[in-house]
Amino acid sequence: MVLESILATPGLRSPSFKRQFTKYEVGSWSAMVKRHRFLLYALALLTVLCTIYLYFAITLGANDSCFGLSGPKKVSCQMELAKVSAANGKLKQL
Repeated sequence: MVLESILATPGLRSPSFKRQFTKYEVGSWSAMVKRHRFLLYALALLTVLCTIYLYFAITLGANDSCFGLSGPKKVSCQMELAKVSAANGKLKQL
């Protein structure tokens, strides 16, 4: 009952209640940028932060001197590193 009386008021059903878009405003790039400015800034910030993270993850994560070796060569390289670490007083778990 109350809902019907609210919907029956002439002010809520007038065409000026909804914004009318022109043909060029809906599909233009400038309109899209204006509408989604916050999301675009957030995406740009996320891209910059991920790039910085990946840079440091790649440069600081590849400190293994046995990197690129496989099989028995990698095992022997790791054993030599363990011997050097033990000789220097540093115990390294493999």
